Amino acid sequence: MTFLETILDEILQIFKREGIETNSEADIIRKLDIRASTFHELFSSKENMVLQVTRFDIEQQKREKAELLAKATNPVEEIMLLLVNGINKMNQINPVFIADLQKFPEAWQETIEYVTTDNQQVNAEILNRGVLGGYFRKDLNLQLVTKIILEQFFMMINPAVFPPEKYNLAEVFRSIYLYYVRGICTEAGGKQAEEFFSRNSI
Repeated sequence: MTFLETILDEILQIFKREGIETNSEADIIRKLDIRASTFHELFSSKENMVLQVTRFDIEQQKREKAELLAKATNPVEEIMLLLVNGINKMNQINPVFIADLQKFPEAWQETIEYVTTDNQQVNAEILNRGVLGGYFRKDLNLQLVTKIILEQFFMMINPAVFPPEKYNLAEVFRSIYLYYVRGICTEAGGKQAEEFFSRNSI
């Protein structure tokens, strides 16, 4: 990692653990243990810092996703690995972070664009391979299913629908996606899913 990447990673961990707004610029500088002048050379404003951290996070997610999917042996396992990874990530994130991120329009917009393009494309490719391989039902409307998966994500992170103080986001994620994936599987896909469940604690 470069010096900047190391700093971005440290800030990202602070944000995920404590949220964005709980720390002032001075707090972050103190926690990073760097000079204020160095900080201001890297970031022109708080908005710029959040944007750079968001872009760093997105690139990390892309690499992690590629490594994760390379381990799968079939499309059902790919979907399930993404599901487990999503649950684990939600468990590691303070819900306040997601709510805070929405207060930074440019960073939030790039996050939404990543979800709506990259994630939707990946899901569509997996579903298509799964249909062709007999793991997912042939009557699936791929465009509709990928749209539903996307909208379920937006519903999940909407604090008006699932207030973080009342609902565990990881459990919401599990409840939304786990049972939905099971419902689109064929008998063969269902067997693969059951085998995956038996090997993994979800």
